[in-house]
Amino acid sequence: MTEAGRYIAAIEDPGRRAEAETLDALFREVTGFAPKLHSGRMIGYGTYDYTYDSGHSGTSLATGFAVGKRQLTIYILPGYTPFPQIMSRLGKHRHGKSCIYFTRLSNADLDALRDLVRAGLEDLAKRWQIRPT
Repeated sequence: MTEAGRYIAAIEDPGRRAEAETLDALFREVTGFAPKLHSGRMIGYGTYDYTYDSGHSGTSLATGFAVGKRQLTIYILPGYTPFPQIMSRLGKHRHGKSCIYFTRLSNADLDALRDLVRAGLEDLAKRWQIRPT
């Protein structure tokens, strides 16, 4: 079992663990990538290297999610395009520039989430080369 798989299996709350399993399956399906644990709590699919005009550079997950006690965080990185038509179908959520927050996954339209993950990766690939995990 991968480190990400062990992390998901160790989630104590059975409801949150089931949500993480659902998200893992969704992200694997859409991306075709294996999950990789980042920073001890983010489950990422694909990576990319970036260098900003400021000279700051690094490596980041291409897309993924994190499971918290109060919410699920979906990472659509780096947030270049807002995707309003997809976001309007997503269901009850909050969002920042590159993150979507759900209190419960049952609040999400999973087909819209699939579309959003796919669109986010396509947008990211226009700027940076995405490598599989």
